[in-house]
Amino acid sequence: MHRIGDIERFGIWAATIGLTFVSLGLVLLTPLAWAGVGVFGALMILGFYDVSQTKHSILRNYPVSGHLRFFFEGFRVELRQYLLENDQDETPFSREDRSLVYQRAKGDEDKLPYGTKRNVYGAGYEWLTHSVRPIHIENSDFRVVIGGPDCSHPYNASIYNISAMSFGALSPNAILALNKGAKMGGFAHDTGEGGISQYHRQGGGDLIWEIGSGYFGCCDKNGNFDPAQFAEKAADDQVKMIEIKLSQGAKPGHGGMLPASKITKEISEARGVPMGVDCISPASHSAFSTPIELMEYVAQLRELSGGKPVGFKLCIGHRREFMCIVRAMLETEVTPDFIVIDGKEGGTGAAPLEFANHMGMPLVEGLTFAHNTLRGAGVRDRIKIGASAKLISAFDIAKAMLLGADWANSARGFMFAVGCIHAQACHTNHCPVGVATQDKLRMRALNVKDKSERVKRFHHGTLSALAEMTGAAGLSHPSEFLPHHLIMRESDRDMVTGEEVYPYLPEGFLLRAEADEFGYLDRWKRSRATDFAPFDV
Repeated sequence: MHRIGDIERFGIWAATIGLTFVSLGLVLLTPLAWAGVGVFGALMILGFYDVSQTKHSILRNYPVSGHLRFFFEGFRVELRQYLLENDQDETPFSREDRSLVYQRAKGDEDKLPYGTKRNVYGAGYEWLTHSVRPIHIENSDFRVVIGGPDCSHPYNASIYNISAMSFGALSPNAILALNKGAKMGGFAHDTGEGGISQYHRQGGGDLIWEIGSGYFGCCDKNGNFDPAQFAEKAADDQVKMIEIKLSQGAKPGHGGMLPASKITKEISEARGVPMGVDCISPASHSAFSTPIELMEYVAQLRELSGGKPVGFKLCIGHRREFMCIVRAMLETEVTPDFIVIDGKEGGTGAAPLEFANHMGMPLVEGLTFAHNTLRGAGVRDRIKIGASAKLISAFDIAKAMLLGADWANSARGFMFAVGCIHAQACHTNHCPVGVATQDKLRMRALNVKDKSERVKRFHHGTLSALAEMTGAAGLSHPSEFLPHHLIMRESDRDMVTGEEVYPYLPEGFLLRAEADEFGYLDRWKRSRATDFAPFDV
């Protein structure tokens, strides 16, 4: 048995040694034998190296042949994606969803033959109810006005926009293609926390300027918020809204660092940071530390921007802390113009595995909670809610809106539109299609003119499909979707309506101290506007 095991382990290496000497013996007969000497000799030397090195146990035990393991492991994602996965396997996006984006972006046929491939009787299946009197909707350019009573320059936004992706994480060509597509399609492009780059400017599309904890583009030399810089850049007509980033779904509560080696001159200019120094995004903000201070910061940014809509984005964590913020709204009488709820299923260029898998609240629960908390505090009518996290189809948008959202954002959907192939190499700088890289040779593959057209077509095709679904439900605008339009299969036999699982709770119920079965009032009693820290009541 031991001999058989040794043959298995060392057989290929031994064969290369033998073939090397055989090739040497044939050199006098044919010059072609030198090729065998070169190939087999190299493998023989590789085997000697494998058994002597101490880094990889598998190579010490399986010289030469062990490299096959690393070779195939390097192609694991591609092999699974193209050959093995089911059309509905979400890793993290299904092939069916990716294909839908590609088809709409290219202007190809996006209809499905032969019926659904979904198990409509399996637990988790969802559907929208339709009407026997459908409505034909001619104009699918659905809009929402964002701007509360304290906003002097409200923004008439599309209900589907490009979610936050920073220049630096995405290539110059990708940013330019996205922004040009947004310009042509009449929708907004969130800058991400990396600041406003020349490529955002060049594209000319509407911008949502995201202000993160690093205050990139509006920070002083110590990394603190600089009001003067902010006011100067926020005055630009291209900037339509200001978004304070409290957290993001893929890595809530986690900061970040862009190493000095990756900071180019263009990134340095966009972020307002020096070259040759690591660029730090702290885990929390320095401009505020309490709920009341956050509301004061919202008011400050609104004043400095000349009255443009100001809001914040977060992934819901401690629900009581969100209620602290809402209490601060009531106490200061300052309300944000909008709140974007980011689901933990959202994407990012790089996140610790534990954070990506186990930190933060998914969109459905986070959106429902935020919507009902604002209703309970009597301020929902003053604040618009955006939703972000894997929203790439008309059904995704409709579901988000019936749960309480006023509009939807998508990052990876628009990444697919500019050519992302789901290679999941965003953190390596080796993106094969030039989307998530700063490598000049790789980014050349992304043709800005072609991809910007695809961005526009994807947006238009998705909203056209949403118009058809809205009309089929007998509604005239997606904002009319309500929880009772959604039905979910709870088990293989039982179904429930969205109204049963995600009901809209009564306006002002928290102010009236009305008990509820979902525990909102208990948390409300344990919240305060002056501090995020918990306390006993």
